Order: sequence, then structure tokens, then C-alpha cells
Amino acid sequence: MLKYALLGFLNYRPMTGYDLELWIKASTGHFWHAKLSQIYTTLKSMEAEALITSHVEAGTSRPDRRVYTITEAGKAELMAWLRAPLIEHEIKKDTLLLKMFFGLPAGKQALLTQLRLQLDLHRQQQRLYEEETPLEMLRFLEDQPEIADHALLWDLARRFGVMYEETYVRWIEESIRVLEQTLSDDSQK
Repeated sequence: MLKYALLGFLNYRPMTGYDLELWIKASTGHFWHAKLSQIYTTLKSMEAEALITSHVEAGTSRPDRRVYTITEAGKAELMAWLRAPLIEHEIKKDTLLLKMFFGLPAGKQALLTQLRLQLDLHRQQQRLYEEETPLEMLRFLEDQPEIADHALLWDLARRFGVMYEETYVRWIEESIRVLEQTLSDDSQK
């Protein structure tokens, strides 16, 4: 899937691997992330498949940089992937749910500590989606006003993040209430 994320970004404009990492961190990184090493490995294989090309731009006051550009074959592959319907439900992995499912032996306080820590983290993520992510989107558009139409879809993805975090926060708050009201302090079985 990283290949398609990279093709999607390169469809906006040519970029370096570092540029791609920055775009991913500020946008899709909230639901589809990659390390710089993965990005460069994928770019190399995409170039071998002729989905992208690259050239080196000489730097005067900074190091040379390799800039990647999507090819017509890359655009065709991206369009085919975008148009192909998803026909299966993707199951997400969630470590907190797994810990909660098996957590009784750890005891009430350990479960409540897990939940309270995660509650803070999910509230922080929700604030990020509500406050910082819209500003990141505007920064991208300042550099490339010609892709402004894409912002509607970016914002729909951002709204999913907000709604997901709102739901997760509500679930954690409810779970804390239930555990506080029903489990005894010595409940470890």
C-alpha cells in the first residue's frame, strides 16, 4: 500500500524522499505511515517498475537531492488502484482492546491505569486532528494552490480521525466507569 500512497503524493508534484516523508507525517501518517527507510526502499522498487523516474538536483549550499516524478505508467497504476472497489472489511489491530480482553489477571488498578493513559493519548490525538491538522492542510495548499480541490477529500479523512477519536474517548470513559463500579480492588483471577 505504501506504493500507492507515494504515487498519490507524486501525482501532486515531483518530490524527494524527504519531502514525501514530511507529507506523510503531516497527512496520511495518521492512518497510513512509513519510515524514511521504507519510503526509499519502495521508491527504488517503483523506479525499477518504471512507475516513477528520478533525477539528481545539484545543491549549491546544500547536498544534492534526488527528485522523484510519477510516470504515465505510474499514473495508470494509481488510477487503476483508486478505481478498484474495496470488497472486504479490513480488520484493525488494537493493543488496548487485546489487553482489556485478557486484562482481569492484571487487576482493576492496572486496567484503570491503562485506560486513563490511553484516554489522555486519544484526547491529544483528537485535539491534533481538530487544531493542528487543518493548519497543515493549509500549509500544503499555500505551496500548491492548484490542488485545492483535493482539500475536500483531505478534510473528510481528517473528520474521520476526529470522529474515531471521539468514539474511542467515549468508549474509554464508559469502560472506566464500568470497571470502577463493578470490579473490586482485589479482582485478579
